[in-house]
Amino acid sequence: MAQIFSDPKSLCDATLPALGSRVVLALPLGLGKANHIANEIFARAAADKRIDLKIFTALTLEKPRTANELEKRFLDPVIGRLFGGYPELTYAQALRSGTMPENIEVNEFFFLAGRWLNNPHAQQNYISANYTHALRYILDMKVNVVAQLVAKRGGRYSLSSNTDIMVDLLKARREGRADFLFVGQVSSEMPFMPGDGEIPAEEFHAILDAPEYDFPLFAPPKEPIGLQEYAAGFHVARLVPDGGTLQIGIGQEGDAAAHALILRHRENAAFRAAIRALAPDETDPAFLEQTPFDKGLYASTEMLVDSFLALMDAGVLKREVDGVLVHGGFFLGPKSFYRRLREMPPEQLAKIQMTAVSFTNQLYGDEEKKRAARAGARFVNNAMMATLLGAAISDGLEDGRVVSGVGGQYNFVEQAFALPDARSVIVLNATRESGGRITSNIRWSYGHETIPRHLRDIVVSEYGAADLRGKPDRDVIAAMLSIADSRFQPELMRAAKDAGKLPRSYEVPAAHRDNTPEKITRLLKPMADRGLLPAFPFGTDFTPTEQRLLPALSLLKSSSRPQLAGLAFSGLFAADVPGGGDALKRMGFDNPRTVAERFYRLLLRAALAQTAH
Repeated sequence: MAQIFSDPKSLCDATLPALGSRVVLALPLGLGKANHIANEIFARAAADKRIDLKIFTALTLEKPRTANELEKRFLDPVIGRLFGGYPELTYAQALRSGTMPENIEVNEFFFLAGRWLNNPHAQQNYISANYTHALRYILDMKVNVVAQLVAKRGGRYSLSSNTDIMVDLLKARREGRADFLFVGQVSSEMPFMPGDGEIPAEEFHAILDAPEYDFPLFAPPKEPIGLQEYAAGFHVARLVPDGGTLQIGIGQEGDAAAHALILRHRENAAFRAAIRALAPDETDPAFLEQTPFDKGLYASTEMLVDSFLALMDAGVLKREVDGVLVHGGFFLGPKSFYRRLREMPPEQLAKIQMTAVSFTNQLYGDEEKKRAARAGARFVNNAMMATLLGAAISDGLEDGRVVSGVGGQYNFVEQAFALPDARSVIVLNATRESGGRITSNIRWSYGHETIPRHLRDIVVSEYGAADLRGKPDRDVIAAMLSIADSRFQPELMRAAKDAGKLPRSYEVPAAHRDNTPEKITRLLKPMADRGLLPAFPFGTDFTPTEQRLLPALSLLKSSSRPQLAGLAFSGLFAADVPGGGDALKRMGFDNPRTVAERFYRLLLRAALAQTAH
């Protein structure tokens, strides 16, 4: 029976001596880290150089950080509201400050996107791994202690948010393939998820169960969905067959696709009108799935996000496999998502089963049953960039630096080719804007690939869906040009022709020469004006005033210095807009006292006026 402790110091006093001087600590990906226990183990190794500590984990969650005065004024109240009481991980603080002790090494196989891009320790100790291979690496490292945040009900416990690797790791220990101490930290906010993650106290060596160490779960605020993201979401939704299987992830693209699927089911006439406008030349029936969902969808996804609950509520997700609507490996989301899972009636919660990524992310093991269940699968994943030849760049830069990680993306692409009627759908924005400069996310070539071109399948941007599977390079390039932003089509086409990969006579079809943001706005704004395309379709933790500020601050962030100067000048003459006064007050610019505050006020007035629509 596990020992119960009321503080992490006592727990470590009873645990660490059995490990000796070599401590290999595994912490679950994302939400499931036992922060107080991890911090105590780190503190002991930092104070005693005889301890050799290696930490293996992924997706280290940190409070948002601000880069300038405007971000600070906007985010500080949000951070206090959403993350107050969340204990920072001291190993992350040491990484960020460059004070990591020489006897401690942190290995991650997936980064919070962009967070460690310029951190040498994190970059040098990153381990590139498919999600399904992480278990093997944990076993090879001979991990000797695992610390996880768990839910409690009576005398039983739940792995809750992180069955992903832990289910199989505990199985490996029972089979004698691993030898480690499992320590848990009870969280009152963790939903108790039944199924594979429900375990008895006997699985633990020690448990920290004390109200004073209870802390709020990490709950990242959602980003607003713009019309470009919604356009891509519509293109994804028209690829999903009724009776099929769905995988989507966190973020704007996943939420946009989920909301588009709900519109297809509930507002079918509006959905069809949007598809006619966005894809007028599409003739392939497999790329024009538009009917409401009769059989419904089943989800097999590595990440459970709150949009799956919305799909259940809407009657889109209703095809059961062994009584289950969703199989997921881990979850992360807003506070309302965790609360919904905690309060869900047992019969409804039973439709959601958290399980191992060895189940969700691959076909090995009970393959015949998995193949039958995953009919019509559409595995939807995001990318940063793609090449004209169909390779996807999702995790890193061509100089070798890692932005995030491969995670399960390759696993799902592989499944899409292994199943007879499945498709991989890679979604990306056609362009990106930074410092007033716009660049194409569709490149002729790039010095790094996450998904190689021989596994190219479907690529979606706001301008369409490119079917690349089994096509010759000439046709692949033509399809990718058709979903590229028209401002970049000429130079991309020239590069392909210069390489001899496209006929000199080829021209982009007339229907795709107006791939511009203005076109997307023209086509989708009527739906937005009807309230069918809300910025936050599944709710938000931002106040109405903060929601009004978001597009204005986004405009300022993407502007160059000359553009900012122009905005400041126009701010002298900008008309007051509804909610503008509240927005200025929220940012502390209602009564500016310094030259800098007056300048920021002008900037914000202009940005609020320009984004008033």
